[in-house]
Amino acid sequence: MNKTASLLAGAVLSMGLVAASQAATLKMAYDADPVSLDPHEQLSGATLQLSHMTFDPLVRWGQNLNIEPRLASSWERVDDLTMRFHLREGVKFHSGNPFTAKDVAFTFNRLRDSADFKAIFAPFKEIKVVDEHTVDLVTNEPFPLVLNNATYLFPMDSKFYSGEDANGKPKDLLVKHGNSFASRNLSGTGPYTVTSREQGVKMEFTRNMDYWDKQSPGNVNNIVLTPIKEAPTRVAALLSGDVDFIAPVPPTDHKRIDRSGKVELVTMGGTRIITFQMNQSRVEAFKDVRVRQAIVHAINQEGIVKKIMKGFATPAAQFSPKGYLGHNDSLKPRYDLKKAKQLMKEAGYENGFTVTMMAPNNRYVNDAKIAQAVASMLSKINIKVDLKTMPKAQYWPEFDKQSADLMMIGWHADTEDSNNFYEFLSTCRNKDTGAGQYNSGEYCNTAVDKMVAEANAETDQEKRAALMQKIEKTIYDDAGFVPLHWQNLAWAARKNVEIQPVVNVMNFPYLGDLVVKD
Repeated sequence: MNKTASLLAGAVLSMGLVAASQAATLKMAYDADPVSLDPHEQLSGATLQLSHMTFDPLVRWGQNLNIEPRLASSWERVDDLTMRFHLREGVKFHSGNPFTAKDVAFTFNRLRDSADFKAIFAPFKEIKVVDEHTVDLVTNEPFPLVLNNATYLFPMDSKFYSGEDANGKPKDLLVKHGNSFASRNLSGTGPYTVTSREQGVKMEFTRNMDYWDKQSPGNVNNIVLTPIKEAPTRVAALLSGDVDFIAPVPPTDHKRIDRSGKVELVTMGGTRIITFQMNQSRVEAFKDVRVRQAIVHAINQEGIVKKIMKGFATPAAQFSPKGYLGHNDSLKPRYDLKKAKQLMKEAGYENGFTVTMMAPNNRYVNDAKIAQAVASMLSKINIKVDLKTMPKAQYWPEFDKQSADLMMIGWHADTEDSNNFYEFLSTCRNKDTGAGQYNSGEYCNTAVDKMVAEANAETDQEKRAALMQKIEKTIYDDAGFVPLHWQNLAWAARKNVEIQPVVNVMNFPYLGDLVVKD
């Protein structure tokens, strides 16, 4: 138990009796638990889910993709480059320290040092502390997505993370897949704090009784998160009453859950693209656009959606889902085995070659089965695949090291903007700026990078759309990656657990607002 947990536990005990309206306990099961308590260590869905439980962002997305105020109570444009945020007063961190503009500035600067998050904040020139409860975010040039990007800014407790830990290391040290103070200890402003954690086994959360949002309807006092990797086991735990809420729900179990009468299934169209990346630095053949095109033509996306996803996904040929500015209607899945074989022959690889492939087995819906299907499809054009799957806690360090020739990655643009896909998955890798941080395929087209930069500075929506649709077409022609499908979302809970109001297309359930009925 960390210091913050001890403080909070003591505060709860001192209250004696917990009010009935705050007495509910939620037992939940995800396919995996967060790999770290540091909100800046890894840009992933699990990290952001944890951040919404234990921290608060300046602003957040509503269910209708409207921007809702959180730690910023209001905001306005000062000029073309400056957005001013007015911060809530009277907010405290779990440690008891008061929340001020200093904490926002501390967090902003730490985000700019994060390998995973720095690209999101690259358009910003600086943050200015105007007074104790006012900050200005200043961009390098006019930028249309200031509020979108501010959804990533979860203020950290600058006092709590100051000084050195028992090992003489700075408490704010940011270590990727390492053992740091911030990876083990947490002090946010959010509705919950972590009271115990055993990686891969169980996490326990306790309600922050001093939480600033008194309008929240949430009545869950304790949350017990148990990671259950196997989907059938997860569903069985829900149906037996061992847990109250699970995610994700595999498509193969939707009918079973609907028939049970004990639980409610909530589904939602998804915008997370599931892909494979082809590492051009590791495999000489991948540098040939004909080989990359052959691989794309060998993959039957519609077959994967029909047979493996049971129709609970949308076949994809590009990053941007329908409804995003960058979505290009002219781009379609192009499964054509005969053409794939012809392209391999033209490139001089008719007899094929051998590659390694890695994928997680508990991060995306049916991820291991999808990887096996893709490997089988590639065998038909004489590409022999040595496939290895593993839990996501082990997978992401391997992904960061680019340990295989083909690697799976899913991505949801949490800015709800197409450029977020390109910045992280298809721009040329640049450790200094964070560009291409999750581009393990080493795809690099400077023309694409130029258009991405232009789109970031374009405030005219029609011009932005045209630019981003051109980016999609360029990457499509280059076969810069292997698109599979956009993954739909599904959650399930016992009928007294009202999950419908708190789930969203970002897959960050706002559990602080969750209501459990008696």
